[in-house]
Amino acid sequence: MEMLKINRLLFCIWMSAVALPIVAQQPDAKEVLDRVAETFRKSGGVKISFTVRAPEGSSAGTIRLKEDKFLLEADGAKTWFDGHTQWSYLSASDEVNVSEPTPEELQSINPYALLSLYEQGYRLKMGDTDTPRLKSLYKIVLTATERKKNPQCIILYVTKDTYRPTHISMAQRQGDATVIIIHSYQTGQTYPDSLFVFDKKAYPTAELIDLR
Repeated sequence: MEMLKINRLLFCIWMSAVALPIVAQQPDAKEVLDRVAETFRKSGGVKISFTVRAPEGSSAGTIRLKEDKFLLEADGAKTWFDGHTQWSYLSASDEVNVSEPTPEELQSINPYALLSLYEQGYRLKMGDTDTPRLKSLYKIVLTATERKKNPQCIILYVTKDTYRPTHISMAQRQGDATVIIIHSYQTGQTYPDSLFVFDKKAYPTAELIDLR
């Protein structure tokens, strides 16, 4: 899996991950996302299983989240992030790319950066869910205010009874679209910090490529 695909995948997952229970009768989009952000920060550890449908093909995986840390496993790749350093392991090449993402790069992979994304250059609205298939869901639409911004459009669906994500779609300005389908969502998980750090002993033959 190329780094661009990993980052795009992480972006989608983070946007899905922050949709936790919200208490509101008829919320507007800003109110929903404000409460989503606050709830996610208090949610503890989270484990998500998912399927991604993208132009490159479909893949399935899991991600474990804790504050600004994560461990992603998908498509023959594992990515660890401890809040400062990122390790991306590709099983096909037995290589580990080590990097320290910049604030700009973290816009696509860091949960706290993504939680404020909707306040940075996006128009918000509640979408139409009048069709029978969507009546049980809230639809939140984020549209970029600048044509050069990516992604151009993000559509998030959450259930009205539990306010948990069912799927999210994201459109790039080049026209590519990615859809994430959430199969399970477990909150209140307990993870040690060591889970989010690459363990060289577990991959003794892997070549480390330091990109810092």
